[in-house]
Amino acid sequence: METILSSTITAIGLMLGLAFLGIGIGIGILGSKVAEAIGRNPETKADVVHSIMTLMIVLTIFLLFLFAFVFLLLYFNPLLT
Repeated sequence: METILSSTITAIGLMLGLAFLGIGIGIGILGSKVAEAIGRNPETKADVVHSIMTLMIVLTIFLLFLFAFVFLLLYFNPLLT
């Protein structure tokens, strides 16, 4: 039972770490592309920022779903039957 719990905690740590790493890299690349797009065509700043904020909201919702899944694994582990 301790092996299953330690494996679950390790998997949760890896999931959260890789998720935050991926989101951080993605937001950095997205920010650079937004700056590049606004630099090339400043008239479209409102449209670009609006679409990027929509994308960031969706990304945040996916991160909250990941947290919900992690807490589900922590407290209702299906491997401990």
